[in-house]
Amino acid sequence: MAGGGFVDGGGAGTQYDGGVTFFVMFTCVVGATGGLIFGYDIGISVYHINLHAKLIIRLIRVNAGGVTSMDIFLKRFFPSVYRKASAEAAYESAYCKFNSHLLQFFTSSLYLAALVASFFASVITKKFGRKMSMFIGGLTFLIGSIMNGFAQNVIMLIIGRIFLGIGVGFCNQSVPVYLSEMAPAQLRGALNIGFQMATTIGILVANLINYGTAKMHGHLGWRLSLGLAAIPAAMVTLGGVILPDSPNSLIDRGQRQEARRILQKIRGTENVDQEFQDLVEASEASKTVDNPWKNIIERKNRPQLIMAILIPSFQQLTGINVIMFYAPVLFKTLGFGDEASLMTAVISGGVNVVATVVSILTVDKAGRRALFLEGGIQMLICQVLTAYFIGKTYGTTGEGAFSKGAANFVVFLICAYVAGFAWSWGPLGWLVPSEIFPLETRPAGQALNVMFNMTFTFIIGQCFLTMLCHMKFGLFLFFSGFVIIMTLFVYFFLPETKGVPIEEMYGVWKAHWFWGKFIPDEALGSYAKNIQLTEKA
Repeated sequence: MAGGGFVDGGGAGTQYDGGVTFFVMFTCVVGATGGLIFGYDIGISVYHINLHAKLIIRLIRVNAGGVTSMDIFLKRFFPSVYRKASAEAAYESAYCKFNSHLLQFFTSSLYLAALVASFFASVITKKFGRKMSMFIGGLTFLIGSIMNGFAQNVIMLIIGRIFLGIGVGFCNQSVPVYLSEMAPAQLRGALNIGFQMATTIGILVANLINYGTAKMHGHLGWRLSLGLAAIPAAMVTLGGVILPDSPNSLIDRGQRQEARRILQKIRGTENVDQEFQDLVEASEASKTVDNPWKNIIERKNRPQLIMAILIPSFQQLTGINVIMFYAPVLFKTLGFGDEASLMTAVISGGVNVVATVVSILTVDKAGRRALFLEGGIQMLICQVLTAYFIGKTYGTTGEGAFSKGAANFVVFLICAYVAGFAWSWGPLGWLVPSEIFPLETRPAGQALNVMFNMTFTFIIGQCFLTMLCHMKFGLFLFFSGFVIIMTLFVYFFLPETKGVPIEEMYGVWKAHWFWGKFIPDEALGSYAKNIQLTEKA
């Protein structure tokens, strides 16, 4: 093949003794609850935008019903948005009726806090352990949810959002790394994707709670919706107390006896000498690095650095936010009326959860590359067809209506798109960056992963409604172009990492047709000298 070969590392690394134990399953399931707060926050963020969307729809229809919780929330915290919606709703096109810079900024500002927090989290994760970062993340999210639930003014609401962002930053930095280090190599993908599974469950639960509380009268509805985030936050905080730290982190902090004990417990065998020695050697190598942020830009770490930047950026550039936001309008066209939001939450949220289960079951068998490539092709087809049908129906004026048949087909395309994302770029966008860094740069690498993920989440969250207003159906084609780029990038530049012990990843890059030139032989170390990888021409 022109352009070189590819590495298939599937299960080719050192095979350690031991198997999958109840204890390691328990620790990974509890640890993965860190994804609940991220998912619940995503559901709440969509809720804030949909408050404006629902209000406009109500005003367009001149609904004379009572003032609901969503009306009160907007009047209290965003009166200018409410007045603008009341005055201009009837004149907005289908593309622009949801455009509000103020609500966009309020929603996306949390991700700025998460971005900044990820840098502090990387230091704490390295010096005090993964579970400490999880505990801090859960605690700050708990504080933020309580502040939002009892908010009296916009300042209190925004401060609460900042605490939520700090919690998201800490948990997203520490949880994927913790799961990758605790899981055995042969099941690392499945157990790590537990984080994404918890995220999708959090989204679904938040959407269902939002739907129920939005119909409540008075302040109780929105306070419950925001305040109930305290439940997943409390679960994560408790997990940060009861869970053991990973053997990698314990060794790195000089607690070798405790590390051996935990390793024996999670592997279910007393014979952990080989794996323990590999972890010790990796730790010794990491201690020669004074500054992980300086080390991470060295030539030998170039492949991991590029992946930590591009993979989380590409994850947000798939256009998932656009698809998920536009879904309520399409479901409403199908005749669900005021039940559109519930149907969107149940159907798209259910597809999201089921497709994530598919990823868990296949990621350590089919591999990361296969899921990335299949998901990319599936999303591309769905985006192009969705753009075609929306463009054909609404044109550039935003006026028109789907026929039942066309609307049904577009809803199918949306579900297929969500499924493609949920078993590829959704979970793998967190899995791959968390498993490819050596111990000395792992916290810094994951901090970069979170930083770029939050940066592009903020950018897309701040801009996509305005882009939809101006680019119209062409926005779907805009994101499909990025899907082409990221799929080609994976095909040519991402090696397979399934089944490879986390401390042997240098061997994967060394065997790759392009990245091999960046990895010197001495970087492999004795713990990677036996790696057996095949380079395909």
